[in-house]
Amino acid sequence: MLVAIPTLIGVSILIFIAMRVIPGDPLAMIGAQGQSTLVLSSEEKAAARKSLGLDKPLYRQYLNWMGDVGRGDFGHSFWSQEPIRKQILRRGPITAEIAILAVVISWLMGVPVGLLSALRRNTVFDHMARVGITLFMAIPSFWLGMIIVLVSVRAFVWRPPLAITQIWEQPAVNAQIVIGPAVALGVGLAAVIARMTRSTALDVLGEDYVRTARAKGLGGRKFFLPHVFRNTLLPVITTSGVAIGGLLGGTVATETAFGVPGLGSLLVQSINQRDWVMIQNLVLLYAAIFIAINLLVDISYALIDPRIRFG
Repeated sequence: MLVAIPTLIGVSILIFIAMRVIPGDPLAMIGAQGQSTLVLSSEEKAAARKSLGLDKPLYRQYLNWMGDVGRGDFGHSFWSQEPIRKQILRRGPITAEIAILAVVISWLMGVPVGLLSALRRNTVFDHMARVGITLFMAIPSFWLGMIIVLVSVRAFVWRPPLAITQIWEQPAVNAQIVIGPAVALGVGLAAVIARMTRSTALDVLGEDYVRTARAKGLGGRKFFLPHVFRNTLLPVITTSGVAIGGLLGGTVATETAFGVPGLGSLLVQSINQRDWVMIQNLVLLYAAIFIAINLLVDISYALIDPRIRFG
């Protein structure tokens, strides 16, 4: 837990430096939007920089930013002037639902396939499962998303709603928004989970204590659940934890394919517009979520495997 704090501070410093080093001045872009009437003079640019705090020393800019973040104030978008916190609260739940539902789908599909493939090694089912795992690992999620959209439109004349609808407002409409991207992401992740589960289960089945348990006559649930399944979960949980962090920040292409206005599409939009205030706060949010998820994954190890508590 103590390591997570300096890690987050280090990430914030890297984000801050990167946003000052990467070329692309948002003030200079105003004249590049095809609107010559909005070209700023040198005096107007200086006044705008002063209002944004860009005229202050870098260390002061960083401390002011961290102070605002600590108070829950993420500032305003450079272009729309809409509070960033408001956009995160509106778009964030959609992206979080997609990520969590994708992980749930991956477990429901990947864990059973991986375990059965390991228990029935070198059988017809194992060979078919390995071919399917390789196939779905190779298919990009955004391509699968486009196929789902095309089939839905052409075969069923149905498109997911484009407006943001939260689950607590209209659950049925919200489910139509998130189910497509979740399936597209979950199927690919299920292949990764299945491969990891199969590999780990094969290692566990070859351990001495498993052979001893079998020699004692243990079988069925008394053998499988405590001796095989529980010890197989650790690498799977690690993969799932990393996947959640990646999905929260990596659903850009899939959200675009389905027209879902989530955090991923907001980040791409901000990058295209050089909205540096939005970019640095979104990336910091992704980093904080990723660190928190990895921390929870580490803590969960001790709950699953008591031996880790004495390590």
